[in-house]
Amino acid sequence: MAYTPQYGPGTSKVAANRRNQMNPNVKLEKIRSVTDEDLILIMGHRAPGQAYPSAHPPLAEQGEPDCPIRKIVKPTEGAKAGDRVRYIQFADSMLNAPCQPYQRTYLEMYRFRGIDPGTLSGRQIIECRERDLEGYARELVETNLFDPATCGIRGATVHGHSLRLAENGMMFDAVQRCILDTDGIVKYVKDQVGNPLDRKVAIGKPMDAAWLKENTTMFHSLVGTAFRSDEEYVKYVQRIHALRTKYGFMPKEA
Repeated sequence: MAYTPQYGPGTSKVAANRRNQMNPNVKLEKIRSVTDEDLILIMGHRAPGQAYPSAHPPLAEQGEPDCPIRKIVKPTEGAKAGDRVRYIQFADSMLNAPCQPYQRTYLEMYRFRGIDPGTLSGRQIIECRERDLEGYARELVETNLFDPATCGIRGATVHGHSLRLAENGMMFDAVQRCILDTDGIVKYVKDQVGNPLDRKVAIGKPMDAAWLKENTTMFHSLVGTAFRSDEEYVKYVQRIHALRTKYGFMPKEA
């Protein structure tokens, strides 16, 4: 009998949202469209229309020795072409953002290939070959993994983002990379590290509070679903915590 991944415990809506994001068989909902040029401008790694800079010659030209692993593992398009490694980094509000740092790493490992994700307390970075990254970034920005107001694309100076929201629902950003424009659309005026852009880059309208509460992967006792209300999730975390604490003493479970 084939193994079926469980992806995560819990009976709450938050737990179900987490499992759906991690499950590659669940199609992510496309909510907005961002052009290739706009996505490249926000990431800031190369100029729109510029050829992909390379880190090494294409694999087909390298004359690598015969290796059984190379026959098993198919290279990504970026690896095949010799692209350099680049990144995109996200910050997520604690107030019902649709995704969050650890969750981003989990779902990316299930859905994407050839990546190196990194999780910190308030941000999450994904590194990979440049042309692969742009394809992954599109999925991370255009779908229900992203909200323009409570998720931010921030390569540097991330701090303070999740502690509060402004009166218009936008996350605090010390560099103010994006603004809520007068037409109600969030627009980036700087790239992810804070370099000013020549024009505003529209990323979409903020999702409303009801959508955020329905689609969040965050537990929150005041504005969403309290963690303590999901009994199965609490028991799971308590069990893992106990086993990690007692690990050196060779714990045994009945």
